[in-house]
Amino acid sequence: METTIHSSQPGVATKRRVLAQVVVCSGCCCGRTDKGRPAIPLDWLKRTWKEKRLLRHVQLTISGCLGPCDIVNVISIVTKHGDRWFGGITTDEPFTWLVEWAEATAALGEPADLPAGLLPYEFQRFTE
Repeated sequence: METTIHSSQPGVATKRRVLAQVVVCSGCCCGRTDKGRPAIPLDWLKRTWKEKRLLRHVQLTISGCLGPCDIVNVISIVTKHGDRWFGGITTDEPFTWLVEWAEATAALGEPADLPAGLLPYEFQRFTE
């Protein structure tokens, strides 16, 4: 369902109702196998997101550095409930879980519960 979402700024509106955004760091350190860091399956992730037509529901953003650089392969998941940060990802399995979560979110029409396997990778990005 397409709805117009208005902001507090006059003239700024979007017709795109996105339920969430997954931001994958691909900056100075994350995924940099040339620096001895574990790979990120970026091509697979982008291709799979496109094939499953997830972009209309869950925005996939491949970003520059998200920091903190002492944690490898950082991901931020942004929903109406806030931001959650994950890192220390050294295998491809958590990326599969992200795709599955995005599919569930699209099917529900709201952010699904995060996969239990992803939770051990969660960290607090900012100090309180």
